[in-house]
Amino acid sequence: MPDAGGELSLGYWLSAEEHQPHELVRHAVDAEAAGFIAAMISDHFHPWTPEQGSAPFVWAVIGAIAQATSALHVATGVTAPICRMHPAVVAHAAATVAVLLEGRFALGLGTGERLSEHVTGVRWERPASRRRMLAEAIEIIRPLLRGELVNHNGDRFTVEHAQLYTRPATPPPIWIAASGPRSARLAGEVGDGLVAVEPNPKLIDSYLRAGGDGMRAGQLHVCVADSDARARATALRWWRHGGLPPNVLPELARPEELAAASELVTEEHLAGTVLCSADPEAHLTAIGRFASAGFDRVYVHQVGPDQRALFALYEDQVLPSLSKTTSQS
Repeated sequence: MPDAGGELSLGYWLSAEEHQPHELVRHAVDAEAAGFIAAMISDHFHPWTPEQGSAPFVWAVIGAIAQATSALHVATGVTAPICRMHPAVVAHAAATVAVLLEGRFALGLGTGERLSEHVTGVRWERPASRRRMLAEAIEIIRPLLRGELVNHNGDRFTVEHAQLYTRPATPPPIWIAASGPRSARLAGEVGDGLVAVEPNPKLIDSYLRAGGDGMRAGQLHVCVADSDARARATALRWWRHGGLPPNVLPELARPEELAAASELVTEEHLAGTVLCSADPEAHLTAIGRFASAGFDRVYVHQVGPDQRALFALYEDQVLPSLSKTTSQS
């Protein structure tokens, strides 16, 4: 059996672009029953492509998940408090769901994608500017979550006499999405954790060097089906945009643009992005790469409509094997 590295936990990725609200709630319940200890849910105004066909308001869905589950930890993956939602509104939403989840919530934040954040007409800025906006947003969110009266007149945001009256006894941790060394350093400087989409040890190193000492979470895209060929076809249909260069995704404005840009993506292009296999050893190996890179948790995203195939594989084979491996490490 492949060595999964050090102690590591598994979470389940709730893909809000592929599933309607009631389905996401059911998937969260099923994930908890299958043995996943945590879930992370995407926060989009639009789906990646029109065919995915879903993009519910994440905070309403989290509220429903809070009532439908009993132990599952939930995080946003991730919310961008810079254009579409003001930091004070994000803090308000986060405080409410943190009360409902009673210690089972983490606020995942990032600089977002133009696809979902441009809808209010605010100019879409370059990455460095968005990182500065995120840092300033966190300066507003943290004291609000602590219950403080906040007045803020900064470079990008203004807050007047804001105070949250519904909030958890302990503020939820703030995890920051990182795709490169600069955002990883920001996560270490102002965040309580890091979220990444690849098992890159350089991101972990940048995070730790900047003072980070919290959760290090990764995302693993998989497709489990009754054959590898069917899994590859499913991945190509529902996650074709995953084959685009990483610097393209944040810049396109409409789902139709992402669909057009990904027309030439093939199954071979997706081979390094989505693990298309029902072999538990292949999943353990992929998870082990994150553990070896220094991650604490991996959130597994099953591409496509069929989530039951993933839950069956992980409940019966992957989670027990991972638990046995980590207990012996």
